[in-house]
Amino acid sequence: MLTLHRPGSRGWHRLPPAPKSVLLLAMVMTVSLLPARPENAAASAAVCLACYAVPGTGWRELARQAWALRWLVVVALAGQAVFLGIEPALIGTVRIVVAVLLASLLALTTPVTALLDLFERALRPARLLGADAERIALLLVVALGAVPTLGRIARDVRDAHRARGAGHGIRSSALAFIVLALKHADDLGDALTARGVR
Repeated sequence: MLTLHRPGSRGWHRLPPAPKSVLLLAMVMTVSLLPARPENAAASAAVCLACYAVPGTGWRELARQAWALRWLVVVALAGQAVFLGIEPALIGTVRIVVAVLLASLLALTTPVTALLDLFERALRPARLLGADAERIALLLVVALGAVPTLGRIARDVRDAHRARGAGHGIRSSALAFIVLALKHADDLGDALTARGVR
């Protein structure tokens, strides 16, 4: 499974998973709940820049993550601009992007096994309600890994489309993406079943 994790030994990588997740969740919630004002959006962006400036992460990783969100930016900005106007759309888009970038820090700086263990411990109280904490934790980790995997599939489809000189046909690209994404889901399901996960 392709993951977001980037190995390292400094900055965010050194923080234990539990306090790191609580800190990042608190920052994401703060960004999401602040009133939609330009100064709050600017402050949120500054906090995000500071978080990625910590040694062990860096501006290159921030640029890579931001570039991966380019279509989210386009869709969020255009959709909000139509209904709310330019300024509210810009503020809302900045808040969305900052929240996603901050949340990405957890997956970027925490190994999958540590995330799985963290989710399992956090979900233990759910056992009282009859829920399977291990299965839910695995689902959350697989979902985190699915985001970069789908991004890679979309990039491969686009590159193959260009190599054939097929132009920018959205319909054929979307169909190829859906087929490959479903194939990946089937392969992942088979792999989990082979390991005894049902």
